Amino acid sequence: MAERHQADAAKPAGTALEKGVDRRQLIGGAAVLAVLAGLPLYIWQQSRGGDETGASESEKLLIARLSDLVIPATDTPGAVAVGVPAFVELALLHGLDETTPPISGPVRMAGYRGGFPVLEQVARDLNRHASGDFLSLKPDRQHTLLAAYDGDAFGGERQDHPWKRLKALILTGYYTSEVGASRELQYELVPGRWEPDLPLPPNNRSWSSDWTAVDFG
Repeated sequence: MAERHQADAAKPAGTALEKGVDRRQLIGGAAVLAVLAGLPLYIWQQSRGGDETGASESEKLLIARLSDLVIPATDTPGAVAVGVPAFVELALLHGLDETTPPISGPVRMAGYRGGFPVLEQVARDLNRHASGDFLSLKPDRQHTLLAAYDGDAFGGERQDHPWKRLKALILTGYYTSEVGASRELQYELVPGRWEPDLPLPPNNRSWSSDWTAVDFG
């Protein structure tokens, strides 16, 4: 588990996750935090510009619901409030985080779907676990199924699990947003001296200056 989540134990969420599951508990299973093969700033700029994302209405609804389940609103705005669904849509279209193989040739042909097959596979998996339409389930049931699906993705040996990639984009979109980087995470423009061992107060937040979604290895 990432070090930034150690002090964020069991703080009840304030929206759809009414079972008291904190956002950091749900995202804490993602040791992936996350392999990012692209520039989040570019994707944020494009999503704000209203570019065509290629997502159907049902896909938009699914992305928004999954974003809210992973990072609901608590004492800080959640993923939906800061525009993460639009970020994820555009990130998928552009194949961010290796969600799509490289394009051969100089242009993209009509009907290009980028990384949306990753979302389609997640949708199929969740609908199969739900024995029907995942989005039609009640919020607590959605959370239970997604938590189990998350556990399978990060607890197994499969490295190419589609949920790992989709969840990485949700986390990247949130923690590279202004709210995620400055309100959900703590920020200190000029850090002080190095202190190797400090006590953590209750409800301590991680530091945005320590967080990166880029794998430099």
